[in-house]
Amino acid sequence: MAERKDSSRLEETLTPREIVKYLDRYIIGQDQAKKMVAIALRNRFRRKKLDPSLRDEVAPKNILMIGPTGVGKTEIARRLAKLVNAPFIKVEATKYTEVGYVGRDVESMIRDLVRTAVAQVKEEFIESLKDEVGRIVERKIIAALKRPHQRRKRHSALFPFELEERRVDEVSKEDEGNMDDTLLQRYRRGELDDEEIEITVSEKMLPFLDINTPQGVDPESLGIDMESIEGIFAPFMPVRKVQKRMKVKDARNILFQEEANKRIDMDRITRTALERVQEFGIVFIDEIDKLVSKEHVSGGVSREGVQRDLLPLVEGTTVNTRFGPVRTDHILFIAAGAFHMAKPSDLIPELQGRFPIRVELRKLTKEDFVRILREPENSLIKQYVALMATEGVEVEFTDEAIEEMAHFAYLVNERSENIGARRLYTVVEKVMEEISFVAPEISGQKITITGDYVRERLKDIVEDEDLSRYIL
Repeated sequence: MAERKDSSRLEETLTPREIVKYLDRYIIGQDQAKKMVAIALRNRFRRKKLDPSLRDEVAPKNILMIGPTGVGKTEIARRLAKLVNAPFIKVEATKYTEVGYVGRDVESMIRDLVRTAVAQVKEEFIESLKDEVGRIVERKIIAALKRPHQRRKRHSALFPFELEERRVDEVSKEDEGNMDDTLLQRYRRGELDDEEIEITVSEKMLPFLDINTPQGVDPESLGIDMESIEGIFAPFMPVRKVQKRMKVKDARNILFQEEANKRIDMDRITRTALERVQEFGIVFIDEIDKLVSKEHVSGGVSREGVQRDLLPLVEGTTVNTRFGPVRTDHILFIAAGAFHMAKPSDLIPELQGRFPIRVELRKLTKEDFVRILREPENSLIKQYVALMATEGVEVEFTDEAIEEMAHFAYLVNERSENIGARRLYTVVEKVMEEISFVAPEISGQKITITGDYVRERLKDIVEDEDLSRYIL
């Protein structure tokens, strides 16, 4: 079983300062928020070193992020989880309803988190088998390539070496060895990827399940987990062998998955996944401010009811999942909201008390936009340069062009709805629109994006406020 990113090494190297440095590579500004999540993560490592009698008493300090959209709330939580390979899920608070109403109950977010963790651990386990299973798949494909289902002539494209006009199973051992070596070398070089072979694969005859629900209603919205239902039937379903003809590159993936599945210990994977969820799981609840109801609507779904249902999860309870019961006592909950129309104090007092750490994320400035375009490892500028390079077009942005795009993004945010850094997506896309369209036709050229070019592309849209509301 592949272990989580060397836990002992992480505990030594991931100091709060190092965690903030990692987040700085992807998120500009918001130093206070980064500091708070870094401390929360470090406290998890500290808790593991405590005496067992005290360890269970130390609860995570859940965080409430307050700030407008597009300033980095979700990205901070997502990158934090990725750093330690922790199970992570982002949910929208508005997707859940009070118990007793049609819709998803809040416990389903924990079930989704467990499914994410199981898939994560399973993927790691399969990755650890890559070399072993790869060799088995290699042998199967080579055997299929030289299978004597037809006569091979010496001028065959698949067998270019000298062979008499005999069936493959009649050749000498020396020729057999030469054949294997030649096929293996060509296979590893990818020269045989488009050759067709016939392989035997296993298929489970799963029953067709049709859940009768009102028209237009997704079964999952009623709390019906189709994946869980199918998983219950799967072990009892017969398996049949099917002969399929396909290209080598397609057969490689199918055979790899089949061979890997034979070696998977689902009990062990499930235990590991449940442990990760309970000790390192992170749930990011966005738009929690939308759960604040200024007035109670008689007969309607109570938003305060969703808050009350959420309270036991955050406080610590047991949720039953298809993989087993999960304790939520030490799952880290990070809630976020813009709180334009409400205040954090409008949440029910019990829920407020379970989010003791509050941090306000500031609105992004023009200077922040400039840094967002230049500095992060996954910046939009770097993405577009790489995309155009695949077409053989070299694109370069001048400093003035970057300044202008940041200026336009900030200006439109001020004039219309402020959507934070997401505005840069539409601005840069508009600037690159024409170049992206003609890129295949101008391969080999170098294009420099200047400030004048940016102004020309965005001039009409920014000047027309009504148009900018729809386009930008």
